[in-house]
Amino acid sequence: MRTNKLLTRIALGLTAITLSNFALAEEDTTELLKRLEQLQKEVDYLRQQIQKSATKQEVQEVERKVEAAAEWKQPNTLVHLAGYVDVGYSDSESQDGSFNLGTFSPIFHFQYRDLVMVESELELELEEDGETEAKLEYLTVDWFINDYVALVAGRFLSPIGQFRQNLHPSWINKLPSAPPGFGEDGAAPVSDTGFQLRGGFPIEGMKANYALFIGNGPELAAEMEVEGGDIEFELEAVEAEGFNSDKDGEKVIGGRFGLLPFNGFEVGLSYATGKATVTMIEDGDSSLLNGEAARDYDVAGIDFAWQSGGLDLRGEYVRTKVGADNGSGVAASEGAEWKSWYIQGAYRLPKKKWEIVTRFTDFNSPHKSQEQDQWSCGVNYLFTSNFIGKLSYEFNDGARQSDTDKDRLLLQMAYGF
Repeated sequence: MRTNKLLTRIALGLTAITLSNFALAEEDTTELLKRLEQLQKEVDYLRQQIQKSATKQEVQEVERKVEAAAEWKQPNTLVHLAGYVDVGYSDSESQDGSFNLGTFSPIFHFQYRDLVMVESELELELEEDGETEAKLEYLTVDWFINDYVALVAGRFLSPIGQFRQNLHPSWINKLPSAPPGFGEDGAAPVSDTGFQLRGGFPIEGMKANYALFIGNGPELAAEMEVEGGDIEFELEAVEAEGFNSDKDGEKVIGGRFGLLPFNGFEVGLSYATGKATVTMIEDGDSSLLNGEAARDYDVAGIDFAWQSGGLDLRGEYVRTKVGADNGSGVAASEGAEWKSWYIQGAYRLPKKKWEIVTRFTDFNSPHKSQEQDQWSCGVNYLFTSNFIGKLSYEFNDGARQSDTDKDRLLLQMAYGF
């Protein structure tokens, strides 16, 4: 509209000039033609400028609208907050019952398109003395190479078995506690720091998933004993919690292969191997360690899970074996083996929010004080799919007068968000 008005005004000006030429017949014709030619050039120049200006504004407006629409429908980045929290009550045999705050574990996801994602879980716990402990459960940078492969780098949950990588969050675990041997310093590794390739693919009408990793591996703790004036050492624990350095320079490689032959059923095989070295003496002077040899370290496991209707049945076995050190190291000793297995069944009543669950676990350790058989029986109420209340009772059989032998009542409320 503005362009038309301007051209109209220019045309009126030319008309006025032309009429004036007829009125001034005595003027020189050549001079008038020059003035008309100059005016025509100015009109053409103004027309071009007006057209360019209008086109640029229109293009800018269109670009702005397109950019705004694309940002809404196809964002390049995605930020997501998830996690879980649980609170509860514990009443152990021969001890007073206590209300307790379990864990608050926020999980952060930051994804750029379908190319890369940063994933991290914090674990905040309230200790018995009221102090708050913060831990980094895992932190990874995930590169989605294609539809079947992702490269995971950083500190990740151990892919050995099912419980640690898929079931340990309290709103997923159907009992208020972990199976003995599947926690810290148990038979199953917790996490590692390194690189991991994982993904899934179809195979002969079935589905499969896999994880392959290389990491710093665990460290070993030894215990010093004095018998008859002689000092002896024995392996105390395998600490496999994602160390941020590799003191012995020996790496561990391993992975898990899972197969889903039909919907609702999965079976998995796990294995890891490498070296590990004694780096700490329990209740002793770890600075005395010198010239310790790296020992053989092997982990093997098998797991299965089956869901059908309201039934959830699963089981898992894992064995960690550490070789002997017959050299001249300070903490040289025989090898040791940790084993644990559990089988768990849960059933949700039809069209009800109530669920019953039971689990048996057998944890074997080179130390009698750690060995434990456990029956857990409980009932759950699912307020929603991610909000659960649990009441369970544990029948424990372990070394006399130790915590592993005390039965206990557990109450827990867990919420996943």
